[in-house]
Amino acid sequence: MANSAQAIKRARQSEKHRQHKAGQRSMLRTYLKNVLKAISSGDMAAAQTAYKNALPVIDGMANKGLIHKNKAARHKSRLNKHIHAMQATA
Repeated sequence: MANSAQAIKRARQSEKHRQHKAGQRSMLRTYLKNVLKAISSGDMAAAQTAYKNALPVIDGMANKGLIHKNKAARHKSRLNKHIHAMQATA
């Protein structure tokens, strides 16, 4: 347990930041799941719309440092690959 006033404040800040980041991470996962659900349902228009909605969220989380920029690029690339595969089969 924190013994000094400085350590107590730092622990309080760390917990507040942890909770905020957890909410941000949850939002990111929700957007990713929405795209995956639209892809698995086979609805091209819904998948493209969900993907376009997810892009700024993914990029924003990477810019904030919540996820690494390479992870953001990997998510975008894989989702885009799935959508293009849907177009090819349609």
